[in-house]
Amino acid sequence: MQGNEPRPWGPAATVALSSVEWKEATRFDGTDWGWIIISIGMAIGAGIVFLPVQVGLVGLWVFLLSAVAGYPAMYLFQRLFINTLASSNVCCDYPEVISGYLGKNWGVALGLLYFVMLVIWVFVYSTAITNDSASYLHTFGVTQGLLSDNPFYGLALISLLVLLASRGERFLFKISTLMVLTKLGIVAFLGIAMVKLWDSANIGALDPPAVLVKQSIVTLPFTLTSILFIQTLSPMVISYRAKENSLAVARFKALRAMNIAFGVLFVTVFFYAISFTLALGHDEAEKAFRHNVSALAIAAQFFPPGISTVLGVILNIFAVMTAFFGVYLGFHDACRGLALNLLRRRFEDERINRAWLNYGIQIFIIVLAWGVIRLNVPVLYFTSISSPIFGLVGCLIPAWLVLKIRALEQYRGPGLIVIVLTGFLLCISPFLAFI
Repeated sequence: MQGNEPRPWGPAATVALSSVEWKEATRFDGTDWGWIIISIGMAIGAGIVFLPVQVGLVGLWVFLLSAVAGYPAMYLFQRLFINTLASSNVCCDYPEVISGYLGKNWGVALGLLYFVMLVIWVFVYSTAITNDSASYLHTFGVTQGLLSDNPFYGLALISLLVLLASRGERFLFKISTLMVLTKLGIVAFLGIAMVKLWDSANIGALDPPAVLVKQSIVTLPFTLTSILFIQTLSPMVISYRAKENSLAVARFKALRAMNIAFGVLFVTVFFYAISFTLALGHDEAEKAFRHNVSALAIAAQFFPPGISTVLGVILNIFAVMTAFFGVYLGFHDACRGLALNLLRRRFEDERINRAWLNYGIQIFIIVLAWGVIRLNVPVLYFTSISSPIFGLVGCLIPAWLVLKIRALEQYRGPGLIVIVLTGFLLCISPFLAFI
């Protein structure tokens, strides 16, 4: 998180620990729990309520093939992303890591890609939380009109969220825990509640191989983003490296947190999507798509009156808030790295005031998000470009570093081929949708 400065790794950082020292150093603590919570919170965004509808549209077999290819690849490239960050001599932000490997110019260029990937989601969640919260307040009679029409409502709301997110790790972990556990519980409950409606007829027939493969590639970005939390990995690794004296311990803890978050997300979200698909089928999904309603609206007919509405409000607000916190951490990391890269070209490092830099970044994020809210830009139309950028930042760039940097050659292997192939498919998937 912000405020973490690069640690000058010396010989002591790589000295092997005894088994007793290692066990003590890697003991599970509140920081580990906090980063697991933040990662899960980032992955389960507001789109979770539309996941069963999207799976129902493409069909069970397409989703299964996409999941079989995508989820293992996602695990591999998130693991590689952590390893490339953890192996850097200096690790204070993503652009700085790239600069350490390839030089300052590459740090700016690839840091901009990382910036663009995250800024899209800052736009999405800033707009979503402003419009959705205003809509709920109006629907339940708290306000007579929509507060989102007031230009200062969005400014106040985003300022409050940025203030909360910038209070520090411990505070953010505390306020996120209840929200993340609640929305994770709702997703699991919905999946289990639909089991009684499973129908084997909803499995559907297999498409021709060419169609199945093409549709699976087109669906790949959607499948991956259903449990993706790469946005939180960079600040997580930076946090561990700032706190731990041993590089091996920092790497181990970051990988462990990623493994646990990935496992929980995979089991919960995958079951949730499959359960709804087996219960509702393609026709119900098409009907929901035409009427632009979520899985909760479909499930409402099977629940007591009012339950679906309450679950929907809680899940939506908590999902958007915790996802915003996760995106904020990564975006602050990207902004800080780019700013430091440019400032160091003109000023000595000691002359750069980190506190004022952090304040400036916070103000920049608030103004940027507020501007998008006021323009009411249909940012969801632009999210398709996040797939190629994500393929580059999450897959191809780490793979390139492993192939180019001698210090990273230990990560070369069959898994790297899978990561490169996945990155390539992510880059071309938006274009296949138009063929």
